[in-house]
Amino acid sequence: MSLKSQLKVMVVDDMATSRRLVTMALDEIGIENYTWAASGQDALKSLAQNPVHLVLTDYNMPNGSGIDLLRAIREYAPIARTGVIVITGSPDQRVLQAGSALGLNNYIKKPFTTLQLKQCIEKVTGPL
Repeated sequence: MSLKSQLKVMVVDDMATSRRLVTMALDEIGIENYTWAASGQDALKSLAQNPVHLVLTDYNMPNGSGIDLLRAIREYAPIARTGVIVITGSPDQRVLQAGSALGLNNYIKKPFTTLQLKQCIEKVTGPL
């Protein structure tokens, strides 16, 4: 079985269009086992019940950024080792430094291609 057929991914973004763009790219890559959440709070509730291997989260969301979600994931022992990739429109160095301090696995800048997303994911998971 290939890694991409086993990999469980959660896409977190408050904008339905952005979530759809990410999930379409996952479909193109061949990753089919994914869920989504519209906020960091919804993501945490879901992750507590159904952990995943990798979270792809938007940085800029109301009621908590992608870094806030990363912090919450790292503080909750059952999911603390979950891979996290932040998706951002403008990779601010302070944001990336804060993410690195919390164990951010990778980030990707919008807009991105399917190939760029695949390469970003593979830096966390290894070859798909």
